[in-house]
Amino acid sequence: MAEDVVIRVEGLKTQFGRQVVHEGLDLEVERGEVIGVVGGSGTGKSVLLRTIIGLNRPAAGHIDVLGVDPHSGDPAAERAFKVRCGVLFQGGALFSSLTVTENIQVPMREHLDLPQELMDELAALKIAIVGLPPDAGPKYPAQLSGGMKKRAGLARALSVDPEILFLDEPTAGLDPIGAAAFDDLIRGLQQSLSLTVFMVTHDLDSLAAICDRIAVLVEKKVRVGTMADHMRDSHPWIREYFHGPRARAAIDKDTHSAMV
Repeated sequence: MAEDVVIRVEGLKTQFGRQVVHEGLDLEVERGEVIGVVGGSGTGKSVLLRTIIGLNRPAAGHIDVLGVDPHSGDPAAERAFKVRCGVLFQGGALFSSLTVTENIQVPMREHLDLPQELMDELAALKIAIVGLPPDAGPKYPAQLSGGMKKRAGLARALSVDPEILFLDEPTAGLDPIGAAAFDDLIRGLQQSLSLTVFMVTHDLDSLAAICDRIAVLVEKKVRVGTMADHMRDSHPWIREYFHGPRARAAIDKDTHSAMV
């Protein structure tokens, strides 16, 4: 596996019963980039993410993440793989019976052998770097706003200092100001922690603001390129998506921000 490619998907086929979601899908993700994954309803954006991280077994094809096949069946290899990858699921997916601090410490307890005092210090650090106040630690998920739940979920995803961060619709349900702030947070963390970010999203603002490349799911495969590349693509769905009024507004906003 080339040193600069951290995720390689070759000939992927995923299906549920007779429904084929992906077929012959190839994708490479380079170290240190933010790649956004978009597509129409039913194209399998979240399915692709879950398959790459080992939660959904493919019908065919091969996946290599950081030199590891997440579907190898080798417990030691899969355990090492999980330590190097962090995942933020839709809505945060926090354990409702645990406090924010305890949620963040779940991966530490599973993968590391650390004293409680050190885990408490590390959890406080993760809470701080995602922009939550210190008093968020002892709170339960039900006591948090939607935006705070996402940040708490992000703190848990960063718990054991992963190399790759997987995000599933991270700005869904947030108001425009909250979504923009979350985009800024992701880009800041990506740069300061040298992360590779794989982000499933429908948010055109996020694509324009923080993604280096965009993977578009169409016809059970994926087309990868920059925003400019997709703007030139003649595929009907891609053209409608990237030339619609919301896309133009997002691109204009990003252009204006870069000039300010």
